[in-house]
Order: sequence, then structure tokens, then C-alpha cells
Amino acid sequence: MTAAPPWVAMYHSVGDCFEDPYRITVSPDRLDRQLSWLRRRGLRGVSVGELLAARARGEGRDLVGLTFDDGYADFVETALPLLHRHDCGATLFVLPGRLSGDNAWDPLGPRKPLLGKQGIRLAAASEGIEVGSHGLTHIDLTRADDAVLRAEVAESRAVLSELIGARVDGFCYPYGTLDRRVVDAVRDAGYAYGCAIDPGPLTGPLALPRVHIGEHDNAVRLLLKHKLHRLRRRPVVGIR
Repeated sequence: MTAAPPWVAMYHSVGDCFEDPYRITVSPDRLDRQLSWLRRRGLRGVSVGELLAARARGEGRDLVGLTFDDGYADFVETALPLLHRHDCGATLFVLPGRLSGDNAWDPLGPRKPLLGKQGIRLAAASEGIEVGSHGLTHIDLTRADDAVLRAEVAESRAVLSELIGARVDGFCYPYGTLDRRVVDAVRDAGYAYGCAIDPGPLTGPLALPRVHIGEHDNAVRLLLKHKLHRLRRRPVVGIR
């Protein structure tokens, strides 16, 4: 069945925005105001798994998917309390091959610490929080050979599932890059959905579009992004 795509917001780090060349950081105050904006409009942020389950039942028009990529340590320290304050959930995409490491894939900007085993388990055990895979090490999967692709996609799911003691249904494509081969690998690995950015013709449950949310997104910009999302994105087949 063809339906308008669900609105899924893409966050990364929550902290100091002073040095942020990739625009991956929002300040705690800005996130607090953005979540307040959602709630004032009768919307509630939830995990992608919860959002898609509600849409499959023909419900969830008041739900917005919230995603946090890379698994920064500040998710537990800063984002999680704000999410709970606003009665929101989220999906946290982590890198089980970089436990307690940092964002070494970013050549510019400050090094940001990533969650370790304890932090990921704490997030997974938190109400409303879903943990998904972002691959093992944050590489462009379209450039990976078949063996590396399988490791990044399938092995990351197995490692993460063992770590949190639960099924892992969601995958997030590093850098948002994907092609048919990569999407097929995600499907073959058993994921229920995949999050991209602008997947174009590949848009579907395994290549969901998302909207980048940053420090400069005030109420007016959020309203425009919310309104334009339905117009800019291709329909998603198979999600009601």
C-alpha cells in the first residue's frame, strides 16, 4: 500500500555547538525547545520501530520518529533526560565496532566520545528507547566489498543483539549512502527497516527518508520542514 512517508527527524550529538563543522550537534537548550515545539503541536517523538508499528495499524498520525546517529556518549548524559522530560522516545543507532571510541571518521572538528557497552545497555533499557545498528565502524557501505558489507551489516546486528539481549530491527546507513546492493544486504541480514537521508527511488521500509535537525532549527524552520517533508519525499510502499 502507498502512503505518505512518516516524518523521521535525524539528530546526532547533543552538547556544545561552539566547534561543529559538520552541523551534527544541537545544544541541550535547543533540543529542549524543539521537543517542546512537538508537544505543543500535539505531536510526540517516538522510536522508529514504534512509529512504523503504529502506521501499520493505521494509527500514529500524531507520532514523529526521532533518531540519534553514531551513539555519542552525550545521548545518555544529556539527550535521554530531555526525551523523558517530554515523554518522548527515540531510536539510537550505535557502532558496536567502536565501543567507547570516538568519531574518528570525522577529519575536522572535535573528537566526541562514543558510548561503551554499559552506556548502550543503559539506553536500551530506558523506556521508549530503541537501539539499532549503524554498522560496525561507520564506513561508506557502497564502497565496501561483499565481505566487509556483510560484516558491517549482519555481524553488527548479531554483536549488538548479544550486547543488549534483545532483537535489533533497525539499521542506519552511515553517511546516508546506499545503493541496491547495500539495501539488499540489510534485508538479507533480517532488519525490519533501514534509515537513510534522501534515498530517492530506493525509498521504502528499508530506505526511509529522514530530515536533518540542527542547532538553527527554531519553531519556524521546524514548521517548514514538517510541512515540506510530505511534498518532497517519495511515497513509502508497505507502510500505512
